[in-house]
Amino acid sequence: MSRGVEDAIEWLLASPEPAVAFLTRRDLLGEEAEPDAEEIRAGPVVRTLLDADTSAHPYKKWQGAHWRLVSLVELGIPCGDERALAGAEQVLDWLTGDGHRRGIRTIDGLVRRCASQEGNALAVCCRLGMADDARVQLLARSLVEWQWPDGGWNCDRRATGRRSSFNESLPPMWGLHEYFVATGDTAARDAARRTAELLLEHHLFRALRTGEPIKPGWLVPHYPPYWHYDAPQALLVLSRMGLAADPRASDAVDVLVSRRRADGTWRAGPSWWSAPGRAQSNVEIVDWGATLPHQMVTLNALRILEAARRPNGS
Repeated sequence: MSRGVEDAIEWLLASPEPAVAFLTRRDLLGEEAEPDAEEIRAGPVVRTLLDADTSAHPYKKWQGAHWRLVSLVELGIPCGDERALAGAEQVLDWLTGDGHRRGIRTIDGLVRRCASQEGNALAVCCRLGMADDARVQLLARSLVEWQWPDGGWNCDRRATGRRSSFNESLPPMWGLHEYFVATGDTAARDAARRTAELLLEHHLFRALRTGEPIKPGWLVPHYPPYWHYDAPQALLVLSRMGLAADPRASDAVDVLVSRRRADGTWRAGPSWWSAPGRAQSNVEIVDWGATLPHQMVTLNALRILEAARRPNGS
């Protein structure tokens, strides 16, 4: 382990958020101790996410249960937490309700769906121990049925069907993988791998015709990513699928390594959110930090390098 990695890990272990320290010990140091559920719940970010007003629509950016639950499961909220489960009930009632399902359209034989919604919800519910719920099974089954021939999903009614949306494809890949882990469902596994092939075909960020980055912003880690695509987030999900060491991911890993700061940490790119208390749209429940360095981006980057078999960034 290089000095820079050691310093970054020490910094993460000293985090004021107990969840970050626990995830560092588990994922980077290989410790097998069970998390202290009450300690994680008491962390300032986790506590704020759990205590938030639950009256908002689940999809309200970024205060609804849909978004808060993604953040909570990424911070290791204990499986079966009562407040998290209550939020998941809200999300499932919304996504599987008649009003929502009636709005799903099929055009030219392809379902046009903002499948990041179902994908994030599926991942969250599986992490919370709800994979046996009939509504969760419906989300998984629907994503498999709606998958486009190239392996992704798309909500654009004008799209030709030749290429799906990376924004709408990454969360479903994560959700279907989590469903496979929770249930052993091979249809979900195979669908997630088809999406992985789509991303890897592009080396996660390159145009097939020119080899140039499709969008410069895709090279930058963001936190939280919400529904947005970037290559570091794709690498994180691929690492959970055991695919981060695929040679086609190496360009994206190289870019991630190049963005590491001298002290071994990473910064986040421009945020998609506004700080709490602002009188504008996209206001967050918590302040994820706009200053250097960024704990969750650093934790995820080190996880990726470990999964890519390049723990020292070589």
